[in-house]
Amino acid sequence: MIRVLVSPQTIDAAAEMAALEADGGAVATFTGLVRADDGVSVLELEHYPGATEAALMRLVEEARARWGLTAATIVHRVGPMRPGERIVFVGTASAHRAAALEACAYLIDRLKTDAPFWKRETVGDETRWVEARAHDEAAAQRWRDGAADG
Repeated sequence: MIRVLVSPQTIDAAAEMAALEADGGAVATFTGLVRADDGVSVLELEHYPGATEAALMRLVEEARARWGLTAATIVHRVGPMRPGERIVFVGTASAHRAAALEACAYLIDRLKTDAPFWKRETVGDETRWVEARAHDEAAAQRWRDGAADG
């Protein structure tokens, strides 16, 4: 099972995990929450429909081929979100735990830099675009360079 969804709907992490567990083996998941860094009250994500899903699907297919996954899911929210709300769910399933764990880390690291999302945050009365972070690029680059074994 391969699932990629970009939606403004709330993410049901339990349902997503149950779907991955149906394939058996080892399951690894990551759930990202909107942080309230620097007093952020609203985080809004925009995306380019079609292109975003295609980029996420390419990442899932790369992970599937590299680690022999039996299933993988990426669900990413768009639109306005408040601190504490789920923004992303990534899950992988494999016959072995190491593959599931590595593939999950790969997907979250790569989607942070390789998927076309634009972030805007509201702090007080100010709304500003969020620039890419150097540590996110460094995390993704280690996978591109092949430094992380797969």
